[in-house]
Amino acid sequence: MRIAFMGSPDFAVPALQALVAAGHAVGAVYCQPPRPAGRGQAVRKSPVQVAAEALGLPVRTPSRLRHDAAAHAAFAELDLDIAVVAAYGLILPEAMLVAPRRGCLNIHASLLPRWRGAAPIQAALLAGDRETGVTIMQMDAGLDTGAMLLVGTVPIGPATTATDLHDALAAMGAALMLQALDTPPTPIVQPKDGATYAAKLTREDGRIDWYQDAALLDRQIRALNPWPGTFTSLDGVVLKILAASLASGAGVPGAAIGADLTIACGQGALRLARVQVPGRAAMSADAFLRGRAVPAGTVLGR
Repeated sequence: MRIAFMGSPDFAVPALQALVAAGHAVGAVYCQPPRPAGRGQAVRKSPVQVAAEALGLPVRTPSRLRHDAAAHAAFAELDLDIAVVAAYGLILPEAMLVAPRRGCLNIHASLLPRWRGAAPIQAALLAGDRETGVTIMQMDAGLDTGAMLLVGTVPIGPATTATDLHDALAAMGAALMLQALDTPPTPIVQPKDGATYAAKLTREDGRIDWYQDAALLDRQIRALNPWPGTFTSLDGVVLKILAASLASGAGVPGAAIGADLTIACGQGALRLARVQVPGRAAMSADAFLRGRAVPAGTVLGR
């Protein structure tokens, strides 16, 4: 089958690799343009571009599509059977949605219609959902509103992290897409009720509010690492919280209970397990405390 692949981050790479391994002819790979990233702001290619070039595939990196007639024409000239989309990052205009003979299929990391939008993995964790999954969807002009073709589910346990879900759902999405291409399923219209939206994340979403319930903060830490990351402050210095666990105890929200980085919350407490300060490598709480005591009563978040 002749396809175009459209994706940018790590999540999309397993699907691209699986399509090539299955023998599908990839006419072009579309991904976000290289951009400055990291501490040095060096220009970096997206993970999909790196993977596509390693596979010897032609890559296109338009910065916009919606009103670019030349880009629409170039896409149509690929003479595609289908386009596969996975976390591409640009909205496809109608002219591109209808150009392939079988339209465009999307790998969406949620159980639609729950968590349409930009950050479905994190939203499911933040909300305390007990399961999430992947939906293979026939794309239309709406925001993740197209008909559902295949669905796979993954349980969310008390220690599940965004990284755990990312990796599991990326692999599942690749397998389901191959299945959808091999034996086209009957489309199922999404239910009108139960739709929720996962907004794009910002750095501020990672700020810890110690007046919140410890269970909610535990989910926030598991959901938002590695991006945007969760953080508080200690004596005016940013303290990234990379891992934590629920603990017993109570006190003034944000105050240390004892000397082992157990912090009181609005209800319950959290024991910080892995942290990082600017200019230092990530470390365990025990290693951090060997270099800097945090006695009981120390208040974080100020």
